[in-house]
Amino acid sequence: MDIEIPLPRQLIIFDFDGTLADTFNLFRTIFDEVAAIYGFDRFDSDNLATLRNLDARKIMEHHHVTMWKLPMIVRTMRTRMERDIHQVQLFPGISEALTYLHNSGSILALLTSNSRANVLKVLGPENAAHFQHLECGTSIFGKHSKLKKLLKACGTHPSNAIYIGDEIRDYAAATQSSIRFGAVAWGYSNLDALIATGAQETFRDADELTSKLAAFASTEVKT
Repeated sequence: MDIEIPLPRQLIIFDFDGTLADTFNLFRTIFDEVAAIYGFDRFDSDNLATLRNLDARKIMEHHHVTMWKLPMIVRTMRTRMERDIHQVQLFPGISEALTYLHNSGSILALLTSNSRANVLKVLGPENAAHFQHLECGTSIFGKHSKLKKLLKACGTHPSNAIYIGDEIRDYAAATQSSIRFGAVAWGYSNLDALIATGAQETFRDADELTSKLAAFASTEVKT
């Protein structure tokens, strides 16, 4: 008797801020509060178009952020975001997209520098239940090691995974982990900058996110 061996499912890993959740306005407010504490420049909103084409390190240099203070800065920003997290909503269509992708059989995971508490409050219990793994509180430039951790936890070959994000550092982390990167058009970084950097896939709205990732999930996988 032939025994049917199920194929491994595709792993779709999402960033949180700027990808699933619209945190940018709150981020700018908190950035200015924390700038006053740690002595760097307030957010340069007058040059937002330019900033959206830069990677995270260059944005920090632009605002004269001292790198050795970065861990303290990030912790303070997470705490203040938790204070005001009630202001944050998911982008339009994201909840429906997550439900569809989960029901289609894909493995969903989340990787973010934000805190688990903030993530759970914004997602809500129904959306949070769609994720098999939540990797939160990651260091700003430490996402690649966490991506490899997620691959191992899910037993997924890198070719069967994709990381969806909105920043150049997300692309860099995916590349270091040998997985595909998909760039959203509604996040922190300019989509053209992400395409120029090397994004393998792009999503201009939630409907495109659903349709393209559904197609990705149905492609032949490696074991």
